[in-house]
Amino acid sequence: MLSATDRADILDAVLAGRRSIRTYDERPVPPDMLERVLAAATHAPSPHHSFPWRLAVLTGAEAKATLADAMGARWRADLLADGLGEAEVAQEVEKSHRRLTTSPVVLVGCVYPEQLDEYPDPERQAAETIMASHSLGAALQNVMLAAHANGLASCWMCAPVFCSDVVREALGLADYLIPHAIVTIGYPARPPRERARPDLNQIVALRA
Repeated sequence: MLSATDRADILDAVLAGRRSIRTYDERPVPPDMLERVLAAATHAPSPHHSFPWRLAVLTGAEAKATLADAMGARWRADLLADGLGEAEVAQEVEKSHRRLTTSPVVLVGCVYPEQLDEYPDPERQAAETIMASHSLGAALQNVMLAAHANGLASCWMCAPVFCSDVVREALGLADYLIPHAIVTIGYPARPPRERARPDLNQIVALRA
């Protein structure tokens, strides 16, 4: 049996080793490994023990292309409206399209509000939705850590929060699901770059 120190050392190694990697090689993720990685989401904290989120798991080329095309069209329109030039917009949209279509697994995390408690006032109801978003973030972090522990890489994409309706329609998801994030998963094409992490004094706002 592992000691508490051994467990802590292993966890520290997994936490420190995870990186956001956007480029994967062509190897598919074995189904049993993917199931193990996805199962890590179920261990995330959940308000009211409700698991107010759902995952859409895309491994097929057609589904990934459909999603990439739909999101790309919305993003292109948004960038042009922001005043960016055609060439720059085309470059950015193509880069995003490539990230989605070449990733072996594209995981779409959605808030599932039907699991939430209901309140008569909008303030508390909004707080319920925020709690669901927090739980979804914890679930996806579990998935990313489990991916790293299994020799895979992953990357978070926040784009769906800007176009949840587009994502939902492209994938044919139920109307009550609210796409919030994408996590791509695969075998890394190259080792990650080292990045500095903030000192604790930079992120601890209060010690009382």
